[in-house]
Amino acid sequence: MRITRQLAGLAGALLVTGCYALQPVTGTAPVEGTRMAFDVTDAGRVALGGSMGPSIARIEGRLLRREGDEFVVGVTGVTYISGNTQTWSGESVRLKPGYVGTVYQRRLAKGRTVAAAALGVGALAYIVTRSVNPGGDPDEGHTPPDTSGTTYRGRRP
Repeated sequence: MRITRQLAGLAGALLVTGCYALQPVTGTAPVEGTRMAFDVTDAGRVALGGSMGPSIARIEGRLLRREGDEFVVGVTGVTYISGNTQTWSGESVRLKPGYVGTVYQRRLAKGRTVAAAALGVGALAYIVTRSVNPGGDPDEGHTPPDTSGTTYRGRRP
């Protein structure tokens, strides 16, 4: 029963959690606090390499503010060209326009969210229908073994 409750909780969490994806920024400028990612250009690798490490491919974090055409980002992670990643704890970094190529914003992926919700509902329905006791005594119809001819060793119960 405990596992059933844990699985039901997990399925419920899937229902309330949406799926997010990084999507290129188009149209309006992102607001402060938005989770973002920035592909770093060659010029950015050279300029930021001393403070952030060599071969930076992408910087991820929260947009703290815009100052003119520069982004001030609370960095949460850096991905390197090799594919390795490094976690940061929100250190503030200023990104000039020449340092970044494509700018991404974390947005709700509607298709993925609908699919995850459908999966969650299906899993929850499966769990609930399998854990419902149809009623009655679970031992009903079960005959205990005949112990009248059993020989006991030691003390008799």
